[in-house]
Parts: sequence; C-alpha cells; structure tokens
Amino acid sequence: MTDKIQKVLSVRTRPQRPNGVSSSMTIGWRALLKIKYVPEQLLDVTAFPIMFLLMFTYLFGGAIVGSTSEYLQFLLPGILVMTVVQITMYTGVELNNDISKGIFDRFRSLPIWRPSILVGMLLVDSVRYTLASAVMISLGLIMGFRPEGGSLGIVATVALLILFSFSLSWIWTTLGLILRSEKSLMGVSMLVMFPLTFISNVFVDPRTLPSWLQAFVDVNPISLLVTASRGLMHGTATFEQIGWVIIASVIIMAIFAPITMYLYKNKE
Repeated sequence: MTDKIQKVLSVRTRPQRPNGVSSSMTIGWRALLKIKYVPEQLLDVTAFPIMFLLMFTYLFGGAIVGSTSEYLQFLLPGILVMTVVQITMYTGVELNNDISKGIFDRFRSLPIWRPSILVGMLLVDSVRYTLASAVMISLGLIMGFRPEGGSLGIVATVALLILFSFSLSWIWTTLGLILRSEKSLMGVSMLVMFPLTFISNVFVDPRTLPSWLQAFVDVNPISLLVTASRGLMHGTATFEQIGWVIIASVIIMAIFAPITMYLYKNKE
C-alpha cells in the first residue's frame, strides 16, 4: 500500500509557484470577501462622506461665502480629499489585525512573493478610494456641483487622489508593523490626519488665515492635493500644482515603502 501511495505522489505534477501578480490579486480578493461578509466596513466610504458634505455645505456655506451653491463649488474637492485620505489608515489596521491573529505568520510561510501581502491590501484600498470618490462626486452633482473641467477633470482628480492616497497608505503599513494594537494605530492616525486635514485649504481660503498659520497651510501636502484637485475639476490646474502632488507622493513612497518591507521581512 505504501509503495502505491508513493508511486501516485511521485508522478503527480507539482503546481507552479504563483507569480507576484496572481498572489497579490489573491490577497486582494481575500480583502474584498471580508467586505462582502462585513459590509459595515463601507460606512466610512458611503455614509460618512455624504454626512460631511451635507453638513458643511448647508451649515457653513452661507456663513462663509454667503451662498451654499457657491461654497459647494469650493468645498467638494476639499471634502473629497479629506474623506479619502482619512481612510488610508485601514491598510495598516488590517495588517495589524492579521499580525495579532497569527494570520500574518501563516502568510509569510507560504511560497509566494513576499510583498504580495501588502500589495494586495493596498490594491483593495484603491477600490475603496474609488468608491468613496464616486459617492462624493455623484452627491455633489445632485446638489449642484458643476465642474468646469468636465469629465476629464474629474477622472484626472480621482487618479491623482488615488496616487497620493496609495503613497500615504505606506505610512500606516509601517506603523501597523510597529504598533502593538489596531486601536493604537487608529489613535495615531487620527492624531496626525485631523490637524493636517483641518489646518489646510479644505474648508477656507488660506488667505483669510493669520500669516504664521498660512505658511504651514501652503506647504501642507493635503493643501497641495486640494489645490491640484480644485484646479483639475474647474479647469484651472497648472503643471506645477500637479507636479508638487506627484513629487510628494514619490517622496512618501520612497521613504516608507522600503521601511515597511524591511520591517515586514524581519517581523518576529
């Protein structure tokens, strides 16, 4: 009997080792399935963006510029940026959660391309960013938002936003490998993202701010992204505005992607 079993096993073709693309897509599919069975995860890209846009437009629009319709043209690109960048932390949260449950160690033992675990998670987050953008822009159009840059401007805005958010996610994956719990990571991310998003040009023109605060707002990466997004949507963007966002994204990835991979490979 043993000889027969050995014979069967010896003639069986060994499966080929999966390449980086297939393993990354498999990990991404796993993350999508988690959303399927826990759809409440999409509240942050559906319900919360709607609530933010409605509240800020109708509560503060008249007080800030005297017209909710006029304020909507200014506000929507900023709220879109704020909504998407604040959900970039979920890659790190999911990674930290997998580490605490022991799934992370199981993944590292598999004969797959090591970075595919992180790449797969980041790809699914790009889907979340796109969904959040679609919800915000659709609601804005219903409320009266009229982008002078047309459909091309909207697509270019979403593409630039996804690029920046993808780079920002590497910061949270780094912290996800360092911090001991997902609550700690969420606390740190809120501590960082709230000042960056509120002390920016999301809600008001920085020219109305004190000079010392305006100096910070002008170099804030979130402000750079909002400026480029407004320009693309309204057809006034310059290559310089877009270029600064791309440069900031490349710098963030150049710093944190290698750190993340180093920590990932040496995580005990």
